[in-house]
Amino acid sequence: MPSIDLNCDMGESFGAYTIGRDEEILDLITSANIACGFHAGDPTVMRKTVRMAAEKGVGIGAHPGLPDLMGFGRRNMQISPQEAYDMTVYQIGALAAFAKAEGSTVRHVKPHGALYNMAAKDTGLAEAIAEAVYDVSPDLILFGLAGSELVKAGEKAGLKTASEVFADRTYQQDGALTPRREPNALIKDRETAAKQVIRMIKEGMVTSVQGEDVSVRADTICIHGDGRQALHFAAFIRQSLEQEGIEIEKISHLS
Repeated sequence: MPSIDLNCDMGESFGAYTIGRDEEILDLITSANIACGFHAGDPTVMRKTVRMAAEKGVGIGAHPGLPDLMGFGRRNMQISPQEAYDMTVYQIGALAAFAKAEGSTVRHVKPHGALYNMAAKDTGLAEAIAEAVYDVSPDLILFGLAGSELVKAGEKAGLKTASEVFADRTYQQDGALTPRREPNALIKDRETAAKQVIRMIKEGMVTSVQGEDVSVRADTICIHGDGRQALHFAAFIRQSLEQEGIEIEKISHLS
């Protein structure tokens, strides 16, 4: 029976602004990527999200991003590998402190947004991030886009890695995600998304927007929790996987 981890980016509210339906989404996923204050989140949101995840038995992960609250960490920045290393260590450390205070621990790390996409193609940034994760704890699992430089760098550093695929994003023929600025970047139909995910898990293939099949490895599926229909979308994806006989387990159990 195939198995898969379901992850979601969480803790992205900030101050008086609430983003996402974290408490409800946590009932549907197995791994939570919690914002660490650079692209979103704040200390109070971090604490509350860590606590909710721990109470629901969901794996806690750090979600380090670029220091860009205004752009939600989705705008590319010119940073050096050393800056990427320092940002990653800093943010993992912040979340790890909250996890420890709540009697839990950080299990994985998944870079956010532009940092994630930059590290998918830039070997220097990827290796810096992987080194940062390893130096904090070699027991952490590094999430990266399937087939990316980040996954390769994690393996090279001696980390456990999780190849990530996306339920609601389209793919290019080189395996990259379609940039969000393009009109066909997001999959809004939940049945289309479910079919794509099931094929990636069972066949290791995804159809690119160019119409060609691309080979992918699927260890964990990202489900975004900040859209208008995010909760219903996530529930449908999970139900579809279960109906296909796909077991859903947190990444620490699968690795």
